[in-house]
Amino acid sequence: MSSDVKILAPVKAEQQKPENPKAGSTTLKLLRRLVFLTFGAVLMAVGLEIFLVPNKIIDGGITGVSIMVSHITNVPLGIFLTLFNLPFLFMGYKQIGKTFALSTLFAVVIMSIGTYFLHPVDPITIDPLLAAVFGGVLLGIGVGLVIRSGGSLDGTEIVAILINKKTPFSVGEIVMFINVFILGSAGFIFGWDHAMYSLIAYYLAFKLIDITIEGIDQSKSVWIISDKHKEIGDALTQRLGRGVTYLDGEGAYSGDSKKVIFVVITRLEEAKLKSIVEDWDSQAFVAIGNIHDVKGGRFKKKAIH
Repeated sequence: MSSDVKILAPVKAEQQKPENPKAGSTTLKLLRRLVFLTFGAVLMAVGLEIFLVPNKIIDGGITGVSIMVSHITNVPLGIFLTLFNLPFLFMGYKQIGKTFALSTLFAVVIMSIGTYFLHPVDPITIDPLLAAVFGGVLLGIGVGLVIRSGGSLDGTEIVAILINKKTPFSVGEIVMFINVFILGSAGFIFGWDHAMYSLIAYYLAFKLIDITIEGIDQSKSVWIISDKHKEIGDALTQRLGRGVTYLDGEGAYSGDSKKVIFVVITRLEEAKLKSIVEDWDSQAFVAIGNIHDVKGGRFKKKAIH
C-alpha cells in the first residue's frame, strides 16, 4: 500500500515595516511651517506694495535698499528682493543650516511674487502717516511669522552675526547702525519727511516682530525671596493657578539661609502676582524676567479656587 505524501513548505510570513508614528507628525509640522511662511510673506508683500512703496516709505535692511534701488531704476521690486537676498541665503546656509536657508528662500520667493502681482493695485491710502502705521504693522506681523517658522525675509541679521564675531558690537547694535544708515539714505532719495515716516514704520514693524514671535501672552520667570515663602507659594497656587517651586538659597553677605520661590507666569498675570506678594510680605524681594519660550513641566494653568 502506497500513499502520496506532500510536504508543504512553511509559508514565510510577510514582513511588515513598522509604522513610524513620527511620519504623520513631521508632515503636519512641515505643512504648518509652509502655511505660516506663505502667510507671513504675503503680509509682507501687502504691507510693501499697498501701503509703503506707493507712499515712498521704506523699511530697514535689504528690503529698504531694494525699495530705493527699484525706485531709481524703475525695475520691479520683487527682482531686487530676490537678488539682494541670495548672497545672504548662502551665508545663512553656512551659519545656521539647511532648513533655515530653504525656509528663507521659500519665503523670499513668495514675497517677491506677491509684490509683482500687487504692484498694479492702487494703494488703500495716500496719507503717509496712515501708510507708515498700517504698513509697519503688516510688515512686523509678516516678518515675525516667518522668523517664528524658522526663516527670514531679510539678510541684515545674518550680516550682523558675521560682523559680531569680529567686532565688540552686539548683533542688535550692528543691525541698528545698518538700518539707521539705510533709513537716512531715504532722505536723499524720497525727501526727509518720507524718511521720518519710514522711521515710524520701522519702529512699529520692530515692535510687532517681537510681539508676533513671543506672543501677546509672553511668559515671565519670577523669583521671590521672603520669610513667608510657604504662605506666598500657597496663595500663588490658589489665587493665580500656577505651580511653584521652592529652592534653597543662601545670602552671600549675611550667610542666612532663605527659601526662594520660583514660578513662571504670563505677562497678563504679573500685576496680580505682585498684589498677592504684597498682601503677605511688602518687603519681599521680587525679580521678574522675560522668557521667550516655555516647554515641558507643568506650566499649564490650574483651576483657581
